[in-house]
Amino acid sequence: MSDPPLSHLDPRARTPETAPAPPRRARLNPLLKRRGRRARMWMAPGIGVKRWVALFVACTLLGAVGVLHFTWTGPLHFVATRWILWVNTLIAPEVMPLYTGGAVLMLLALFGALWSIMMLNGSVLRGTGTAPETAVDMLYERRNLARGPHVVTLGGGTGMSNLLSGLRLHTGNTTAVVTVSDDGGSSGRLREALDMIAPGDLTDCYAALSDSPVMARLLLHRFQRGEGLEGHTFGNLMLATLSEEQGGLSEAMKDIHEVLRIRGKVYPATTSPSTLVARLSDGRTIRGESRLAAQVGNATIQEVTLDPPDLPTLPEVMVALQNAEQIVLGPGSLYTSIIPALLVPGIASAIRQSTAPLVYVASLMTEPGETDGLSLEGHVQAITRHLGRTPDCVLVNNAMPPRDVVARYAAEGAHLLTLQGASRDLRGRSVLCPLLQAGQARHDPHALAQALLQLAPRRTVG
Repeated sequence: MSDPPLSHLDPRARTPETAPAPPRRARLNPLLKRRGRRARMWMAPGIGVKRWVALFVACTLLGAVGVLHFTWTGPLHFVATRWILWVNTLIAPEVMPLYTGGAVLMLLALFGALWSIMMLNGSVLRGTGTAPETAVDMLYERRNLARGPHVVTLGGGTGMSNLLSGLRLHTGNTTAVVTVSDDGGSSGRLREALDMIAPGDLTDCYAALSDSPVMARLLLHRFQRGEGLEGHTFGNLMLATLSEEQGGLSEAMKDIHEVLRIRGKVYPATTSPSTLVARLSDGRTIRGESRLAAQVGNATIQEVTLDPPDLPTLPEVMVALQNAEQIVLGPGSLYTSIIPALLVPGIASAIRQSTAPLVYVASLMTEPGETDGLSLEGHVQAITRHLGRTPDCVLVNNAMPPRDVVARYAAEGAHLLTLQGASRDLRGRSVLCPLLQAGQARHDPHALAQALLQLAPRRTVG
């Protein structure tokens, strides 16, 4: 037999059904506070509402003056006279001047006009599926995000999507240029079957910037069964469908941004399939990103190229780089995520010509089979060799991961990257910040985004 409810044992304990309702004043206070906050948000600087409210009030007052002039000087003069005399009978002259009646009526009319506009807007918003209570929050957020810096990020993998999930909270002017040379897993299978660019990293970036939580979750859903479907993500299949239906992803970019409600833009570094080619210190050449880590062995990577070398890029990417206020490389794998995006000729040329600060987000650790034994300075030098421009700033984490985490990575052949032994030039370019997620060896997206925005040039908002 189950225990009796606590309310049966203690008369002071009440279930939700029998508990007394909170006082009316207690219920109203939070509601009034929320409405007061929303009212203040409508009048916030830059939201684009105050100017129209001011115009509405000015036009209403001008209309009142016009009606007064028409009635007093026209054939309705007797109506105006009787109206004024009737209003005067409602006022005690010894208490207040007679003209206050007109002022009160004018204010009441203005309040009624504003109230009717608010109700009309509420009806329109409900008809479009937007709750009036959240409209001001959305407008306020988008106006503020629209004033954020124009940041262009280049790279791929988990590091890129992690960064974007932090930047989306601070600016709506982010453009992600994504490496698309992956030839393993779901991306590799779709590339081989459809002769398309690798969609995997694009999917991750779309999910990171999507304003729809449901769509972001669906994009990353990976099928665990089904012949031909197993191993593919929904996002990869969607991009493959759009590429097939429109003859390439370059024609589908606009549709993708609208359908997924992207806060910012995501573009592939190139619209043509390409293969990553690595030249090793022992003279060997490895073709294919997926084979790199497994076949490097005791050698080191000297250079990576793309085959074919003359790859096109989208005009939108070139415009974004020309208008960038900050260009960010990484975080991500040096030779398979960051540098491949810099090997597209148009992108490399635009970055070299750009006056925007170039920031490299340093990796937290070396990657087994890819950057074994390579120091932080070696990472920066590799970027300089392949790009033809040295990063203006290197953002370095200075927080120490837990010892057990460091030991686990060390057992796999990965070691922390620090400024130990770095040259004076690199130390002068470096900015140290705590960028780790608690208890992990992974960048915290919010700390990383805030650090980058502090490095971005200050904008003057007119």
